[in-house]
Amino acid sequence: MQTLLLSIVAGLFIAMLFVNLYFRAKVFKLYGILVRNRVEFGAAHIFSQKKLASEILPRYPKFKQEIESFIQHMRYSIKMASVLLLLITAFGAILMFFRESN
Repeated sequence: MQTLLLSIVAGLFIAMLFVNLYFRAKVFKLYGILVRNRVEFGAAHIFSQKKLASEILPRYPKFKQEIESFIQHMRYSIKMASVLLLLITAFGAILMFFRESN
């Protein structure tokens, strides 16, 4: 049982690493485009679609697709990392529980 749990935790950790690398490549590509064209927005705009639509998109209509793709990748990356971190923590806690009972 311990071997299975340890394998699950290791697999989830590796999955988190690959998800991080995949989205980092996508996000940095879009980030480079936005920085070169001096498109600026804050973290509040990433988490609030309403604020983004009212404040940023009207200022940079040429880069609407890049901004939306960047924000979509950031949100998805944060969600995936949160879920994987939660799973790693849960399986780690289960593994610790089984180690103490043996």
